[in-house]
Amino acid sequence: MAINRLSTGGPIIAEFNRQTATTYTFVLSDANLIVEGSNAGAITFTIPADATTNFPIGTTITIIQTGAGQITVAGAGGVTLNGTPGAKLRTQWSAATITKRLANTWVIYGDVVA
Repeated sequence: MAINRLSTGGPIIAEFNRQTATTYTFVLSDANLIVEGSNAGAITFTIPADATTNFPIGTTITIIQTGAGQITVAGAGGVTLNGTPGAKLRTQWSAATITKRLANTWVIYGDVVA
């Protein structure tokens, strides 16, 4: 995983994990980062079950679609992802955030569509 830091010469203001594959499963080091997806084809970002990767409640991950391929966020087996109207980023340069609310329960909000 390539973590890039954006700084203005002072404190770090953002950290990015840039992904170019068509599938990616979030890892603990993604907590409170920005994960970018860039691919010409559709991309699926998967939230793992607590039994695999137990993010602390309150964890947020921001997602930005930097390529043409639409990003879909999905939960692995046993994970509930709540959001409206859906869990796909709308278009290139759309952004959304996922937040862990309870065990195996996340919410997605931002520029999303069904």
